[in-house]
Amino acid sequence: MKTAPHVRGAALPIVLLISSMMLITSAAWFETSLAAARVSANLRDTLQAFHAADSVLTLCARAVAAGTARVASAVASEPTGWRLESTFTAGAVTPIAVWPGSAMAPQCLAEAWRPSTRPEVSAYLLTARGFGRTQESQAWVQLELVVAGSTTEQHWRRVTARPF
Repeated sequence: MKTAPHVRGAALPIVLLISSMMLITSAAWFETSLAAARVSANLRDTLQAFHAADSVLTLCARAVAAGTARVASAVASEPTGWRLESTFTAGAVTPIAVWPGSAMAPQCLAEAWRPSTRPEVSAYLLTARGFGRTQESQAWVQLELVVAGSTTEQHWRRVTARPF
């Protein structure tokens, strides 16, 4: 009776194949966790900048309503001074000296304007800029504040693209 030949050395390729599959899987998970950490850090910076800008915008709106804010002179159409770095830097105030964890204190610029459709009201465009851990992580928000006698309207909006 003839016996079947022994297959020699078949275990090594199988072990190497399984080891390489485990190595590839662990490398993929490592890359995924690094990407998740980056996304988490960026989200934290974005939220920090947004909260700083939103808080300063609220303080700025209160100061304008109380008549204590420094307001740029009124223009006939919606103000665009906030889009220019020189104008924003010169006219912006920092109601909060330090925002914890931010690269810079949040800033707010108040600009007055006269809406052509409603000449009887006082209107203000408030623009706030907040920072995250770095100066590059910024959030910009705006508030249109329209005062007509004892009535105040507020129209909030987010600036999606940094003006400068």
